[in-house]
Amino acid sequence: MFGQLGFSYIGLIFLLMLFIPNIIWSRYQPVGYDSGIENKILLVLERIGQISSAAIILIFNDFNINSFSIWTSWLILSFLLMILYEIAWFRYFKSERKLENFYGDLFKIPLPLATLPVAAFLLMGIYGNVIWLVLSSIVLGIGHIGIHIQHSKSIKQDNK
Repeated sequence: MFGQLGFSYIGLIFLLMLFIPNIIWSRYQPVGYDSGIENKILLVLERIGQISSAAIILIFNDFNINSFSIWTSWLILSFLLMILYEIAWFRYFKSERKLENFYGDLFKIPLPLATLPVAAFLLMGIYGNVIWLVLSSIVLGIGHIGIHIQHSKSIKQDNK
């Protein structure tokens, strides 16, 4: 429940899937993107969730594959969400890189670049039975998804 300390290679794979597109995004941000409109409380929650989730997913080896069981389905589902996350990034990078492309739905999944990794990390916490990742994913979700909702609403108002 509280986790077994040790390196998680699965955690490293997830972080690479998360960070590589974000590093690329820093060079190809959407036209008109303004981080100055973000709610400061949501931003603090997002940062706390990002730092804690990244650390937790690396330092607990409960996320590594030890054997296959029905419980492994949580890991598989989590990994599938991360693949969808990569698809959302691919779609964005191939687009005109406008705000609408960045915040657009993917297969009817709202705000996929925010919701998919948060959900994947939450499921990873369930798979590893590590309460710390579940809690940090919730904090991350409140901040990160909240900020994306804020940006999405701003875009819709600007387009009226």
